[in-house]
Amino acid sequence: MRSQFSVAGSRFSVRAWLRLAVACLLVAGAPALTFQTGSPNSTAVGKAQSPSTPTTAEIAAAKASGKVWVNLDSGVYHKGGRWYGKTKNGKFMTPDEANKAGYKSAKRD
Repeated sequence: MRSQFSVAGSRFSVRAWLRLAVACLLVAGAPALTFQTGSPNSTAVGKAQSPSTPTTAEIAAAKASGKVWVNLDSGVYHKGGRWYGKTKNGKFMTPDEANKAGYKSAKRD
């Protein structure tokens, strides 16, 4: 068995070729490799699970009952308009609950 190969005038050992082949396979297959710890339903440490986006029916029911949409990231609540029920991290509250929790009313709705 030959222990060295020659490519374009350069000599490589079998061991070097194997290392290169393994590295290429690892890089090419890296997106497919995933490692999970814990149960599949567990959340990451220190990362709160954000509530899901409300449905159109939930938005209509909240608006009819006089609730506001609180954007938990910005600390602003919306009585209606473009962002009502649309921000990624938010929830419905009564205006009194939102004020007591320290949230501010949006300047424009």
